[in-house]
Amino acid sequence: MKRLTSLLALAACFASMSAPAATLIRNATVHTLTSAGTLENTDVLIDKGRIAEIGRGLRAPDGAEIIDAAGRPLTPGLFGGLGHLGLLEIGLEPPAADARFGLGAMRPEFDVTLAYNPDSAAVEVNRAAGITFAMLMPSPAGDSGPRGGSILTGQGGIVTLDAGLEPLARAMFVDLGGDASALSGGSRAAQFMLLEQAFTEARTPDLLRAGDPRQLTPIGRRTLRTYLERGGPFVFHVDRAADILQVIAFARREKLRAVITGGAEAWRVARELAAADVPVVLAPLDNLPQNFDQVGATLKNAARLHAAGVRVAFSLRDTEPHNIRKIRQAAGNAVAHGLPWEAGLAAITRVPAEVFGVGDRMGSIAVGRPADLVLWSGDPLEVTSLADHVFIGGEPQPLETRQTELRDRYLDRVRRGAAR
Repeated sequence: MKRLTSLLALAACFASMSAPAATLIRNATVHTLTSAGTLENTDVLIDKGRIAEIGRGLRAPDGAEIIDAAGRPLTPGLFGGLGHLGLLEIGLEPPAADARFGLGAMRPEFDVTLAYNPDSAAVEVNRAAGITFAMLMPSPAGDSGPRGGSILTGQGGIVTLDAGLEPLARAMFVDLGGDASALSGGSRAAQFMLLEQAFTEARTPDLLRAGDPRQLTPIGRRTLRTYLERGGPFVFHVDRAADILQVIAFARREKLRAVITGGAEAWRVARELAAADVPVVLAPLDNLPQNFDQVGATLKNAARLHAAGVRVAFSLRDTEPHNIRKIRQAAGNAVAHGLPWEAGLAAITRVPAEVFGVGDRMGSIAVGRPADLVLWSGDPLEVTSLADHVFIGGEPQPLETRQTELRDRYLDRVRRGAAR
């Protein structure tokens, strides 16, 4: 009996150690990204990993940590965009790059999240900058030139930057436009033909006869059919206005939940995107065209789309994992070119969470939601501001990285040398 009592006490001890302690953030400027708007001089209580209360003059539970925000901004954790975080360590080292499937056949069963490494050095760098979730995606053809692969590049998924492996939601990626034309026989006109063949195979596999040309493997047909039945998002990487209109028409025919990424010329078809309720995940810094698909690129893209009623989220063209943290700088540039400040913040918090199916868990601040929060030193869209506190699931995240450790090591040597 004594041994059982001891074991129960030990289990309770471990349970208390693993459960997040309550934290009360006092006197913050809370950007809820909900209908409640921005709340001045407001407290947020974090308990058991979730937002327990929001209000003024909240009482701190016994043993709770108290953080005085002194009016500083408190926002949801930021979205890191679509990229290769945890999939690419060093670009010129093939064993450390897992984002591309180089065979030529369409393989919708290719799931890039299976290669995700939460221990990548880039994860802690971006987390310390306020990034708490990101969408992992397979490499589009334009990342490094068309070297094999297919226009149906495979599956990606939303991950949180707290060492978890399992994606919270998935998306299917399709690469279209000029960069991908080499993957469809040299013409973008063939891209929708090939996609329609693949979708028909997936929906009606029993109609296939021996000798019929096939785009998918048996597993690929099952994967794509299941994905279509569940209504998951299809993310189309496309820039040219004419190609975006083709995507809208294709999505309507196939009854798909389409998302545009890239979208350099999306502003030219803003009315059609809004009418079809197709969101755009764009790069706010697109200005000068990199190719003929981006001739209409402009820094006012986001502002014009937002004014037309299109849901706008942000991602960077540069999918290198270490640069994801620059997403808030890009959002600030969009604000400088006409996008309302609140919409700029929403484009890296609430909107991408809603677009990719995790809006009930992250992207906004509300009672009952997981406490994925960032307390900033100043305006989060200003490059001079820093993340003072980062929480994921109510757990305070370390802000130390390899870079800060190197900084501190060598600054200490410099100071000691100067003191001699």
